[in-house]
Amino acid sequence: LMGAPMSGPAPGPVFEFRVLGPLRVFKDGAELPMGANRELAILACLLLNANRVISVERLVEAVWAGSAPRSAWRQVAICVSRLRRRLGAGLIETSSPGYLLRAADDSIDWLRFTSMVARARDLAASDRERAVLLLREALALWSGSPFEHFSGLRYDVARMAEWRLEALETCLELEIELGRHHQVIPELLALVAESPFRERVRAQLMLAQYRAGRRAEALRTYQETRRFLLEQIGLEPGPALRRLHEQILRDETALMPRPPAPAPVVPCQLPPQVLPFVGRAGELAFLDAALRPDPEVAVAGTMVVSGPLGVGKTTLVLRWAHARIDWFPDGQLFADLAGIEIGAVLDRFLRALGEHDIPADRAEKLALYRSRTARRRMLVVLDNARDGDEVASLLPGGAGCRVVVTSADPLDELVARQGAHREFLAPLAEDAARELADLLVGAAGATLGPEAVSDLVATSCGNPLSLRLGAARLRTRMARV
Repeated sequence: LMGAPMSGPAPGPVFEFRVLGPLRVFKDGAELPMGANRELAILACLLLNANRVISVERLVEAVWAGSAPRSAWRQVAICVSRLRRRLGAGLIETSSPGYLLRAADDSIDWLRFTSMVARARDLAASDRERAVLLLREALALWSGSPFEHFSGLRYDVARMAEWRLEALETCLELEIELGRHHQVIPELLALVAESPFRERVRAQLMLAQYRAGRRAEALRTYQETRRFLLEQIGLEPGPALRRLHEQILRDETALMPRPPAPAPVVPCQLPPQVLPFVGRAGELAFLDAALRPDPEVAVAGTMVVSGPLGVGKTTLVLRWAHARIDWFPDGQLFADLAGIEIGAVLDRFLRALGEHDIPADRAEKLALYRSRTARRRMLVVLDNARDGDEVASLLPGGAGCRVVVTSADPLDELVARQGAHREFLAPLAEDAARELADLLVGAAGATLGPEAVSDLVATSCGNPLSLRLGAARLRTRMARV
């Protein structure tokens, strides 16, 4: 049949596997009834090692824990065959020397858990609130003790339990640092009862009690810990716990919460736009294409806008910069380089970035400036540059930064050495020049007549500065009549 739509292959079933508690399998949202313990042990082992080949020997160990019968290999094959019938073909593949279960990472709660914990640890230094939220979300995936009846998976169970405890300890530590010591004390007491040999948990409990104003309880927690360890294993508490005990005895100020770090300074130095603005759609699109932040693509971070005096270089750049201010959430720096030393510009930029102790040496200033911009997404606008060397001295250090330079000079050396983009700005086209003239002259144009505006456009030769000056003179003349 001509024109009949061609249908692609039907999408496969969507699986969800839960192993952070009783093993459960969902196919397209419906829970599947699972088979005997042997099949569950094999499935659990494959899930914990998803997308990796697991040998038949390892599966035999998971099922029989060192007491396998002679027929173990054949029974594993039978169990895998039953799993394939229940789950559907293609999920479990035969791959020497064993089997492989293919599954998306987000379909297995254990893999989601480890991924969220890893992300939280990366965030812990810079965003403790977000790290705590991620850890709490990860810990909420647990619904019980995994694989309680599978002795062949005891090492996997121990590894998973250690991950959970490490995540919980990290979460509680971050919450204590966030000042939530009162809220975490009940949870820490329960965790001490659950894992009495973990000295890190006992130290967290002591610190939370101390910060909550319960110094006597913190000292009693230490004495109980010491007595427990001596009775159970004949050892004194470790050096970290002993050091914390001594600090509490001396009421050291270091134990109290550190004040939050000041928020980074976000400078917003762009001058106001020059209005009205007309035309330049192609130039604005070129700036977009050349300076768009894209972490996946390495691009030159500098653009030179060159052209004669009054052609509208600064006006164009400010128009673009204000329109794209959301691209640069860490701030925008601006400097007019006409008649100013580079050292003075660096001083201004460093003060705008929150620096107070600015070195006198120019090389040290530059190093500090590049350090402060290394991990920021910032825009730096350098207006009226005279040569490439002064621009090179003000280039920031971060790949996320963008620099726009305006200059009457083409700055060939900067383009050659830094790989900068360049836009040669031409005068306005006649229709854009007339539109700008009409906007600038306003109501005075009706009194002066169309010839006056036409003469203004003709004499300006598309130069926006000439247009603006001429329009201002016409309006002044009308005001005096």
